Amino acid sequence: MSPMRLSTVVLDAPDAHRLADFYLRLLGYVVREEEPDWVLIGPPGGGVGLAFQTEPAYVPPLWPDRDSGEQQMMLHLDIEVDDLAGETARAVAEGATLAEYQPQDDVRVLLDPAGHPFCLWTPES
Repeated sequence: MSPMRLSTVVLDAPDAHRLADFYLRLLGYVVREEEPDWVLIGPPGGGVGLAFQTEPAYVPPLWPDRDSGEQQMMLHLDIEVDDLAGETARAVAEGATLAEYQPQDDVRVLLDPAGHPFCLWTPES
């Protein structure tokens, strides 16, 4: 019996193609598969992919989590970078929004165009 292997993380969005385009630019990934309401992207050399599916009833999560009864964050992506300030600026230029609440000095929390939180971080030197 083969061990299980994570192949893809899927994010819902109001427009799968728009969100896929953002992550293509941000991560330098390529399109692996595409349908009218679904897109799979991944690193050019293989590896775990990101997929996006259109969900007409999509509700963006709140960051930070609040006890408000509204949609809470259920997952986020951690993206390692070498230059935190430079890559934060580039992510914003590509369409991300810097989150108002920043819990750590060595991590930047951003929201993608559909409102999913993701973190840019640098390894300790």
